[in-house]
Amino acid sequence: MMDGNQPTPKWGINNDYAKLHHVLLGKPEYYRWVEAGPLIGRTLANADRTGHKFDLQLAMKQHTEMVSIYEENGVTCHYLDPDEALHRNFFARDSSAMSPWGALICHMQLKVRRADYVTAIKFYQDNNIPIWKFATAGHFEGGDFNIIEPGRVLIGYCGERSEKEGSEQAADFVRAEGWEAVVAPISREFVHMDGLIVPLAEKLAVACIDAMEPWLVDIIRGWGIEIVGVEYREAKNLGVNLVALGDGKVLSMAGATDLNAKMRALGFEVYDPDMSMFTLGGGGVHCLSQALCREEV
Repeated sequence: MMDGNQPTPKWGINNDYAKLHHVLLGKPEYYRWVEAGPLIGRTLANADRTGHKFDLQLAMKQHTEMVSIYEENGVTCHYLDPDEALHRNFFARDSSAMSPWGALICHMQLKVRRADYVTAIKFYQDNNIPIWKFATAGHFEGGDFNIIEPGRVLIGYCGERSEKEGSEQAADFVRAEGWEAVVAPISREFVHMDGLIVPLAEKLAVACIDAMEPWLVDIIRGWGIEIVGVEYREAKNLGVNLVALGDGKVLSMAGATDLNAKMRALGFEVYDPDMSMFTLGGGGVHCLSQALCREEV
């Protein structure tokens, strides 16, 4: 619950790059590695060669470091209730998606996450945050709802997570509000659209353009968006999956070494914590975080 002595924020976001004030996270106390898509599938399939092993205490430590970076930058962190049955609900990006009009409650496809919407709805209701819409036409997940700039949203689907029907419904919701929405298929190995492109600042985004359809890249560039390129070898390990904090600051991750160097060369202050227990397990910092309130632009 919110502190009753604090002013009520203006919930919702019309962008994903201006100064972040409030973020929704989860608590990974029940986290474990299970078959849950191509990213963690690759980790498990190669474990005998790489030696990668799950360590819950390390995961908790890494998550705590991420939280500390948010708090150091004046971001108020909120949490979905942990639930032993919903042991991946701390990837808070996917059970809902924030918009200027309130939260879109999503309809997740993975059996281990199918009921994550319960903790998402409870959070919004308990904190008097408006719920805008519910995804009902097909499976749709928040990582595929990507506000590139005010008035423009990219919506993806790979079929195994978001489906075309669900993505088209989400796009229709957006268009009914007067915004532009572009729906595009993506490769299953990137899971969600936020594995391919994430806004960094006004008219600037990080993206793995080699993994995107050329027509989609043309649309993005036609919007006047400059792209900081992410190589496939980093993108396939969730290098794109960062969070813009605003004020020239970025929450990235240790694995994205080349991208981090590019962003620093552009003048960004880059935080790059080790989040390996999560990237190996299927999600980066953007997957872990749902922006609830940013400065409007």
